[in-house]
Amino acid sequence: MHCAYQGNNNAVDELVVEHHTQGRWQSLALDTATPGFDIFVYSVLTCQHLYFRVNCAERGLMLDSATGSIEVGADADWNIESLRIEFDGRLGCGQASQQIIDALVERMRQCPVSRNLRAIPAAVTRVSLG
Repeated sequence: MHCAYQGNNNAVDELVVEHHTQGRWQSLALDTATPGFDIFVYSVLTCQHLYFRVNCAERGLMLDSATGSIEVGADADWNIESLRIEFDGRLGCGQASQQIIDALVERMRQCPVSRNLRAIPAAVTRVSLG
């Protein structure tokens, strides 16, 4: 995911989402033919993104742009065994300490989609701001 923001609430100005399928990166276009698991994974990413950008704004961190990624590992029965979410934000203004970043990650874990996931053995959320 690549995103540009505007305003003092980190409103999405531009958003590009791609997914890796059939050995290459393609634009993610959600429609009635999109596999349900792809929609589910995107819902995790978009919920995390909302909590990332809103909580940055609440702490006076105005984002210029960010990239986000999600990597999911599942077993043969589609049970999620690993989940890695990363956001790298470029600040337009504000400064983030490690304490602020830790608070952002904790808030992101409270998004409604994340709260409704069962415990995932290998789950990692990483945020960097510069």
